[in-house]
Amino acid sequence: MAVLAAMTMLGAVTTAYADGRHRADGRQQEEVSRGQYAILLGQCRFGDTSGARTQCRKDVRLNYRIGALNPNLDCRTYSSVSVCGELTLSPREQACVSESVGAGLTFRRAEVECFAFG
Repeated sequence: MAVLAAMTMLGAVTTAYADGRHRADGRQQEEVSRGQYAILLGQCRFGDTSGARTQCRKDVRLNYRIGALNPNLDCRTYSSVSVCGELTLSPREQACVSESVGAGLTFRRAEVECFAFG
């Protein structure tokens, strides 16, 4: 009987994840518009290494799914570069942000420009 109950529970878990809305760890993917998803994938091109760019694309696919526009996703464009979400900055990029803010740029602009042009 316990085996049947465990199998039933496992089936429910598998069904919940099979809907494409949940990650393997059970967290729900964020729904974003097609345009937001394209920006998220596109910003991966600014990774410092091939491995970082590959991991970025994997993370986007794991954490986001295409659906409706997500008004809570922080998207911004500076110097013709669009990004969405929290940016992971290298130590070099973090130093660039600090220097740029010290020179008078807003943090948000410095973050995007240092991320893209570093």
